[in-house]
Parts: sequence; structure tokens; C-alpha cells
Amino acid sequence: MFIDEEVTAQHDLLVLEQAYPDAKYYLQFDTPFHLLLATILSAQCTDVVVNKTTPALYAKYKTPSDVLTSPPGELEGMIKSITFANAKASHIRKACETLVKDFGSKVPQGMEQLLTLTGVGRKTANALQQNAFDTVNGVIVDTHVIRIALRLGWTRQKDPEKIERDLMALFPKNTWKRLPHLLKAHGQRVCTAPKPKCALCPLKHTCPSSEV
Repeated sequence: MFIDEEVTAQHDLLVLEQAYPDAKYYLQFDTPFHLLLATILSAQCTDVVVNKTTPALYAKYKTPSDVLTSPPGELEGMIKSITFANAKASHIRKACETLVKDFGSKVPQGMEQLLTLTGVGRKTANALQQNAFDTVNGVIVDTHVIRIALRLGWTRQKDPEKIERDLMALFPKNTWKRLPHLLKAHGQRVCTAPKPKCALCPLKHTCPSSEV
């Protein structure tokens, strides 16, 4: 990445900040454990559906033990509106088993420890660290981040972990937490899939993929 490209990218980020000042993390939660449940459910599912599902889940399951002692099929029934509900219910139970066995029923704060939980990849671990523990060690790379980073020329990679490394090299650490919030807002409103609304885009004059 050349210096002028870095300057353009950081200018673009400032433009997005001005365009979406209210952008924020999108999953609703009250404890680290509940955020873990929400992030597992959010894979390939919209935040709107997850946020409609989780209040009842949070009321029923306060701890990992609450999940593990629940009647068979109860969890699946409570998350039936979520994509891949049965698989995600299995992931949640296995993650809860690990929490009880290895971490005293508490969600760990370290990246390596988080990655031992079933259903938790680097994106989820970053989300947990940043939003439950206010610790920033990387960039959350979701579908909006992937799409927009490629369109803006911030990366040429397709693998999420390689994209994350490119973004971490391109932007200062104090922007890493905010960056995916802005890109998600931009991706939902303007830089949509499959076809972006380039005429409405505040970055249309600097974006190499602009059709305007």
C-alpha cells in the first residue's frame, strides 16, 4: 500500500465518520455471556433477527449452566427463527461446556482462549473483546467489511484474516473498533450488494469501483 493510498483511505474513513455519526455495534446484550450467545447466533443471520430472538434467550439463560441443564430441544425451539438453528444450538452447548470446564463459567478475555470456544472464530472473538471487555486487538471483518474494503481498494485479499491484517496495517489502532461500524452502516444504506448506489455515495470521487 503506497503512502498516497494510505492518505486516501484515511480521508475516506473521515468522510464515512461524517456520513454515519450514529453508527454503532449492532448486537444487543447486557453481559459477556449474552454477547457470546448473540455472536454465535449472528453468523449468516441478520442482526435484526438476532436482536428479536435474544431478549427471551437472555431471560431464560443467565449462565452457561442454565443452558446445559435446560430440557432437550428447548434451546432449538427458542432460536428457531435463526438460520441453522440446530447447528448453532449445538455450538452454544459445546461452548457452554468449555466455559464451565475450563473458565469457571466466565467468558475469557484472551484471543487464544476465546478461540477454544465452539462457534467462535476470529471475527466473533474480536467482537467479544471489543464490546464486552473494551479491548481492541484487531478489526471485525464481516460481509460488509469484506465487500467495501475490496471495492475501495483497501485490500486485494478474499480471506477475512488477510483482509483484517491489511486493514490493521492501513489504519491506526484507535480506529479499528469504529471502522466496521461505519462500513456496516455504509454497506446497508449505500454500498449495497450486489449493486451499490454509487450516485448517492460520499466516496464516489475517490472510490476506484465507482460507477459514477
